[in-house]
Amino acid sequence: MRARTLGVAIAALLTVNSVARAQISDDVVKIGVLTDHSGGFAYLVGKHSVEAAQMAVDDFGGKVLGKPIAVVTADHQNKPDIAATLSRKWFDTEGVDAITDVAGSAVALATQEIARPRNKILLISGAATTELTGKACSATTTQWSYDTYAFAKGTASQVTKQGGDSWFFLTSDYAFGHSLQKDASHFVEESGGKVIGSVRFPFGSPDFSSYLLQAQASKAKVIGLAMSGADLLTAIKQAREFGIVQSGQDLASLVIYINDIEGVGLDVAQGLTLTTSFYWDADDATRAWSKRFMERSGGFIPNLITAGTYASVLHYLKAVQAAGTDEGKAVAAKMREIPVNDFYNKNVEVRADGRVMHKTYLMKVKSPSESKYRGDYYKVLAEMSGEQSFKPLAESQCPLVGKK
Repeated sequence: MRARTLGVAIAALLTVNSVARAQISDDVVKIGVLTDHSGGFAYLVGKHSVEAAQMAVDDFGGKVLGKPIAVVTADHQNKPDIAATLSRKWFDTEGVDAITDVAGSAVALATQEIARPRNKILLISGAATTELTGKACSATTTQWSYDTYAFAKGTASQVTKQGGDSWFFLTSDYAFGHSLQKDASHFVEESGGKVIGSVRFPFGSPDFSSYLLQAQASKAKVIGLAMSGADLLTAIKQAREFGIVQSGQDLASLVIYINDIEGVGLDVAQGLTLTTSFYWDADDATRAWSKRFMERSGGFIPNLITAGTYASVLHYLKAVQAAGTDEGKAVAAKMREIPVNDFYNKNVEVRADGRVMHKTYLMKVKSPSESKYRGDYYKVLAEMSGEQSFKPLAESQCPLVGKK
């Protein structure tokens, strides 16, 4: 009788162990950094996003539920079809469990459509269109660093209220730019201003002369730059060459990164108002983490996408640990259940639509004389909570959100 009982117990133990092993697919948790390694966003993301993901894995301990964590990467070349092909291959044949970064709104939307039917995790830190948590939302997608609603609200409202009440937009002709202009226009008008014109340009334009001349001819008080990356740097430099600011029109960059400020120099960017969700020099915790990252990355100043990639991977791994599995739906549920906590997010909620409800900050770029060391570029004008920053759920088109 004792032998039989012992045999049953051993069999049960073996069954439990077998189930536990099966909870991690392929005996490894594999994270794919789908990013721009060769195009206009590469200087912001690329190898720096890979480093941020790997740093999160290392800080977590390199294993989860006793299984190793692997980081792989690929270049989507800013093309939605390539992003879709790569993510399909990763999910279907190469055992990737989660994808992060996905810089560029068009490629993020394409990748989300591959991840959705497969119940795979998408950790979007490098794309800003609100469609990702709006009508295109997915139960297994979370959006981290920013979105066009929050940044347009912070900058457009403030500049308009300070007297910049007529706007002309230069807009990148893809999902990100369209979303940014739409949201900014809403907040300009809500704040008592008006939009008197706009022009769209193809991504990667080398010459903004004709677009800037149209903006200049409009006599708008503010030229809104609904763009990012290399396009933004080119437009700012050429606007300076044309004397647009010197002649009385203001430039308002709706999405700009600290690396852009460094790239054009404080003499060009000084006085610019912007919104961000992360500043490396904000407090002791951000400085300590940033110092470690800069040591790993050869001195690169981490931007909001870098920080968001790290935060998303760390939170994902915590959710895998808590869920006891890397199965997408179970992990996604845990990601929404557990508050986000890291070096700059403190008890931050992940909403049902996938929006990570972190704070945002209104900043003003310092003058060269005000800056005391490299990276000392911003003055904080205002701090906004997640609820003040992001689109209310009552206005959401996400089908996962129940309307009251």
